[in-house]
Amino acid sequence: MSERALRGSRLGATSYENDRDIELAPRRIVHYDCPKGHHLEVPFSAEAEDVPVVWECRVCGSLAVRSDGESGDMKRAKPARTHWDMLMERRTRDELEEILAERLAVLRSGGIKGYGKKSA
Repeated sequence: MSERALRGSRLGATSYENDRDIELAPRRIVHYDCPKGHHLEVPFSAEAEDVPVVWECRVCGSLAVRSDGESGDMKRAKPARTHWDMLMERRTRDELEEILAERLAVLRSGGIKGYGKKSA
């Protein structure tokens, strides 16, 4: 066996590296208070500009608010556009009624095989 082989180690074992002589990025701790009485400390980069006003509580899952009272700018999320919303942007209700009537007529006349008529 080679002299350079590491004995006693296996795939997925703990790392042989350590934190000595490593300088971590500067951080700041932001405190959050949960409405159910839990207190959270969340580390952020010292350079972070957009620190959230609310944070999900790790204990109960409710929204915790910053303890320092800074409200910041709450970003309003746009409501999700549904399939119906996108359809209504392209067609009027009268056009949709007309298309539905045409398709139902095709189905009822047996124009599409396998639809409209029951096979015995």
